[in-house]
Amino acid sequence: MQHVGVVGGGTMGAGIAEVCATAGSDVVILETERGYAEAAYQRVEASLDRAVIKGRTSRAQADSAIARVRVTVDIEQFGDRELVIEAAPEIESIKHAIFRDLDEVVRPTAILATNTSSIPVIRIAKGTLHPERVVGLHFFNPVPIMPLVEVISTLLTSAETSQLVIDYTNSVLGKTPVRAGDQSGFIVNALLIPYLCQAVRMLDSAYATIEDIDTAMVGGCGYPMGPLRLLDTIGLDVALSAAESLYAEFAETHYAPPARLRRMVDAGRLGKKVGRGFYEYP
Repeated sequence: MQHVGVVGGGTMGAGIAEVCATAGSDVVILETERGYAEAAYQRVEASLDRAVIKGRTSRAQADSAIARVRVTVDIEQFGDRELVIEAAPEIESIKHAIFRDLDEVVRPTAILATNTSSIPVIRIAKGTLHPERVVGLHFFNPVPIMPLVEVISTLLTSAETSQLVIDYTNSVLGKTPVRAGDQSGFIVNALLIPYLCQAVRMLDSAYATIEDIDTAMVGGCGYPMGPLRLLDTIGLDVALSAAESLYAEFAETHYAPPARLRRMVDAGRLGKKVGRGFYEYP
C-alpha cells in the first residue's frame, strides 16, 4: 500500500499523514476548504521540522517525507489510493457521509479505515459497498511518537483486509498493532475513559485539587502525566464523545460522562489545543 489517502488534516490526520510519508508512502490529505488544506500541510511540515531539531530524523529525511505529501479539496484525487484513513471529527453522521462519498471514488480493492476512538466500526462500515474492506485503525496522539495502533475488525471485515493493515502498520510504519474487538472504546479507551471520568468526579467532590490528583497519579503510579492533564492533552470534547459512546453502548455508570466535563466543553475549555482546560496554556 504505497498510495495512501487521509481524510482530515487536523492534529490526528496530519500526524497520520506524517508517519505514512516518513515511511515512504505517497500521501494525499483531503480537506473541505483550501485554507484548511494548507494548514494541514503546514502541520506536517512543522512537525517534521521539530523532529529534525530534536534529532529524531535528519533534514534530508524530513525533506523527502514532506515531498511525498500533497493536499487537496477534491475527493476525486483518491481514485488511485490503496488505503484511505478517515480522521474526521468524532461525529458518526460526518463519518457516514465521508465513507459514502469515498465509495463513489475509490477502486473496489481499496481498504477504507476509520481512526474513530470509540464508535463501533460496523456502524460506519455497513453503509459502504464493500464492508469486508472496512477496518478500524486507531492511532494515538501524538501519532509520530506513540507506538500503538488498535486494529479493529468488524463481523464483516475480511481476514485479508485485517492482515494487510496489520502488516502495513507494523512492517512499514514501525508501529505496534493490537487486535481489538469491535465494541465502543476498543481496548485503550474502554479502560482509560472510566479512569479519566473518575478523576473529574473526584475533583468535583472537593476530595483533592487538580494539582494533587495529577501529582499523585504521576508519583504513585508512574504515569507520565496525571488524568486531568491528560484530558487537556486529548481534548475534553474528544473525551466527552468517547464517554458518551461508551455509555450508549454499555449503559454502565462508570462510563457516564461527569456533568463538569460537559460544562467545560460547553464553555469552550477544550484543553491544550485552545489554550485552556483544567490548566491554562499561555
